[in-house]
Amino acid sequence: MNTSPSARSAGSERYLIGVDVGTGSARAGLFDLSGHMLASAKRDIELFRGPGAMVEQSSAEIWAAVCASVREVIQTAGIAPEKVAGLGFDATCSLVVLGEGGRSLPVGPSEDPARDIIVWMDHRAVEQVERINAGGYDVLRYVGGIISPEMETPKLLWLKENRPQVFDEAWQFFDLADFLTWRATGDLARSTCTVTCKWTYLAHEKRWDPTYFHGIGLGVLADENFARIGQVVVEPGTPLGSGLTERAAADLGLVAGTPVAAGMIDAHAGGIGTVGVGGLPENNLGYVFGTSSCTMTSTHEPVFVPGVWGPYFSAMVPGMWLNEGGQSAAGAAIEQLLSFHPAAGEAAALAKSSGVSLPALLAKLAAEKANTLSDVAKLADGLHVVPEFLGNRAPFADPHARAAIIGLGMERNIANLVSLYIAGLCGIGYGLRQIIDAQAAAGASIDKIVISGGAGQLDLVRQLLADATGKPLLATRAEEPVLLGAAILGSVAGGAFPNVQAAMAALSATDRTYQPAGGDTSALHAKRYDAFQKLQTLAREIR
Repeated sequence: MNTSPSARSAGSERYLIGVDVGTGSARAGLFDLSGHMLASAKRDIELFRGPGAMVEQSSAEIWAAVCASVREVIQTAGIAPEKVAGLGFDATCSLVVLGEGGRSLPVGPSEDPARDIIVWMDHRAVEQVERINAGGYDVLRYVGGIISPEMETPKLLWLKENRPQVFDEAWQFFDLADFLTWRATGDLARSTCTVTCKWTYLAHEKRWDPTYFHGIGLGVLADENFARIGQVVVEPGTPLGSGLTERAAADLGLVAGTPVAAGMIDAHAGGIGTVGVGGLPENNLGYVFGTSSCTMTSTHEPVFVPGVWGPYFSAMVPGMWLNEGGQSAAGAAIEQLLSFHPAAGEAAALAKSSGVSLPALLAKLAAEKANTLSDVAKLADGLHVVPEFLGNRAPFADPHARAAIIGLGMERNIANLVSLYIAGLCGIGYGLRQIIDAQAAAGASIDKIVISGGAGQLDLVRQLLADATGKPLLATRAEEPVLLGAAILGSVAGGAFPNVQAAMAALSATDRTYQPAGGDTSALHAKRYDAFQKLQTLAREIR
């Protein structure tokens, strides 16, 4: 990406770096102090799949990908490393298991020590989840009443029961974002975002609950005074240690002592980069639409929503409570849905020859058949999709839920594939609407949706989501709001802004708004939403 003179002058001579580690890649973005991204870089990272629902990664590979990305953005932007005012990290909520001195330990039956991460989407701990949920522990009130296999204590319990030697040898269990800040600074402090959202830390009381750990079979962690999962917990954006260590600075191509912020989960960084636009954070629902989807709603007082994670205190916006929903498969659900169709191979080849992604091609073909973007919903006539291929994260917290599709015929052409694509997007929208409705019923209403994430970049997708939910949808000016969110944390650690709220207000801005269509379009989506709920309920009853 080229650096414009105006962008350079807007940032004076201080810059911010945001690092985002997603499911499939590590990315870095360089920003000026106006929130403009001057350069970005990306490195793919590998997923290792094991028996059943096992998914693993390598922390060494991820760190190398992070370092290569940061070095590239510095080189591309042509700035001196000492001009970097702060560095922020976000990452998936994956579990990193390290032995003494940071030695990698094998978390699965491959016995490969390089595979030291249980990825967030790994569902190996479903049995442990069911036992934990049957216990009715008080901390579960703060995860929507039901813990998920995506969270860390069930995974820790699985390790203890299935790989006891690895569990006993472990020196530290990190959430991936906390691993990255430790690797950068040597500081073992954890972020309130990670441990509150995924580890059952009670941030509003500033404590772990030993009763819960003893009750579920992880009492050893409590007996150790939680030394292996975090004795010091700080808010995102807090400067850690003395900044970058000499070793980390050499790896990253930066200067030792560069301020590093306590990080956060990737979806929450997207929230930080978006929910401050277009009004107060409590009026906006942050919606990160990527491989999975995540919804984030901030309130001044705790709101308990059955099936929606939280309320979490200071997990995203410091001093506010967060309710978090979404689905375990969103962009990945659309990809899975399309793969079943007889025309998928033909369409994929056409997309490749056109230099676009398959969803982008299908969106273009759909738009060509409709007078307006809202009219494309008519293409899904007779096709209904509940895209719960990897369970229902919210509002039912049901990892056993599976997708349901009705209306398929014998068609084998690309036109029918387009219709299936639109039906799948509608299903994503109705799942989002269901979460919004559940939160509103509990007292956490929102006025607008603010979108981020790679699967939500297309105008057609954004308009369909606005129409399906009946809520205005805002897109941010930032091309990469997740990277911006990480950079916002770095800006606070580096002293460029006094707190996260001030940085959000200064660095985030709205690009465009998609208003929900009324009239016949609204009535069509109301009918389809009703069908979605009936099909979802029937599938659950049959199961």
